[in-house]
Amino acid sequence: MEDIDKTAIANQKQAHKRDFLFALFIASMVIVNVLGTKITTIAGVRVSVGIFFMPLLFLITDIVGEVYGRKEATLFVNYGTVMLVFLFLMMNLCIAVKPNESWHLQPEYKAVFGSSLRMTLASLISFVISQHVDVFLFDFWKKVTKGKHLWIRNNASTITSQLFDTILFDFIAFWHINETYTAGFLFTIIIPYWLFKVVFALLDTPFCYWGVRWLSGGTLPSDWKSFRRTEKDI
Repeated sequence: MEDIDKTAIANQKQAHKRDFLFALFIASMVIVNVLGTKITTIAGVRVSVGIFFMPLLFLITDIVGEVYGRKEATLFVNYGTVMLVFLFLMMNLCIAVKPNESWHLQPEYKAVFGSSLRMTLASLISFVISQHVDVFLFDFWKKVTKGKHLWIRNNASTITSQLFDTILFDFIAFWHINETYTAGFLFTIIIPYWLFKVVFALLDTPFCYWGVRWLSGGTLPSDWKSFRRTEKDI
């Protein structure tokens, strides 16, 4: 009986951890799409401030996919997609509602939270496709490596899916908005931005190992020492 109680408590704790990751996934998705409209410059490269939060989306699905499998990670993405559609609908509804005569911030409110249909579609399409690509590739590399070398599938899936995300968003949102935004010009924006995402993907590798350990309630994956040796050699 005591063993059953301990197992139930352990399962409950793990469920709470999964719920926390789901909440963090949704929060990061909202932050990327609401705060990410601001553009900054890092090392001379034009990037969205969303670059600080975007890696969390891919990191979380990798952690969940490692512990629970592809179906659970896909569920995160599907629920996230529904919440993203809901977010865009509510933002546009709130913008469309006629303001009270005493409130004079409608232009500023629309400027901050409003976006064109093209930008909205770019965000939604790039999110859905890149996230599903990430989940699929992570599972694919897990099978290829026979469950070993977490760092390979973590980075291979994230780096590839981030390329999908960057190309899809920039082309859908900006291609031919004027004469300057040709395919060639867009790639001069896409490549540096994607390389920043690659750096973030490499930096979050230890967090993927620690996240898997935390969520599973066990020890670090068996190839952690192998990853550390590889990292040191590099």
